Amino acid sequence: MSVPLAAPPVVSADPGPLEQLRILLARIGAMCLVELQKLRRDQSELITRAIQPALWLLIFGETFTRIHAIPTGSIPYLDYLAPGILAQSALFIAIFYGIQIIWERDAGVLAKLLVTPTPRAALVAGKAFAAGIRALVQALMVLVLSAILGVGLTANPLRLLGMVVIVILGSAFFCCFSIVIAGIVLSRERLMGIGQAITMPLFFASNALYPVALMPGWLKVLSHLNPLSYQVDALRGLLIGTPANLALDFGVLVGATAIAIGVASALLGRLAR
Repeated sequence: MSVPLAAPPVVSADPGPLEQLRILLARIGAMCLVELQKLRRDQSELITRAIQPALWLLIFGETFTRIHAIPTGSIPYLDYLAPGILAQSALFIAIFYGIQIIWERDAGVLAKLLVTPTPRAALVAGKAFAAGIRALVQALMVLVLSAILGVGLTANPLRLLGMVVIVILGSAFFCCFSIVIAGIVLSRERLMGIGQAITMPLFFASNALYPVALMPGWLKVLSHLNPLSYQVDALRGLLIGTPANLALDFGVLVGATAIAIGVASALLGRLAR
């Protein structure tokens, strides 16, 4: 009499939540590495982009420090300005990142990426955090120049680590914002025009150059809606020790970045059509 063989155990093909998270993070990291490889091939871009923030610090900052045109209390205006220029330099890098997405679409790269198992959110997040690391490299240049000019920057490693996180988060948001615009306008020319049209309003409608208390009422409203204001507030608190609501700043940037990644992911397929 033959003994029936036991059925083999059923193995679920679906990975668990932790495994899915590990795969997602690995794919985001891979996308970051791909993006950063491009930076190694064109390091001159960082040097040329560092010229504008250097001019803001050397000319605008030094001049307004001497004439005391903008009241900043006991803090020298150059010290007050440096975190704002650091945030500005990161903004100017990230806000045009959508042009690269459109170029990848035209080259057929985006369509190939979208048929891989990598989730669209991972593709967008990889590019967003790669933009943050690009911005961080330039931010370090601004910090070095600020230190040379005598800005009283912190040497606390925890505060500097916080600065790194804030720069990456802010840049990731504006990178995704640029991808959203690219998904709407679908052309490099239009994206370039919109990017040029909104960068300076975003900059001037923030607290990067002057305290919010000096703004007219309508501009105060725009400043409170502007993620750049929260990035600058956090950077000032971390780098020069001004009063800052770091929990609110961090929360706004995390929330805005998460929403922007979701919206950009939804529009990625429209770009590839």
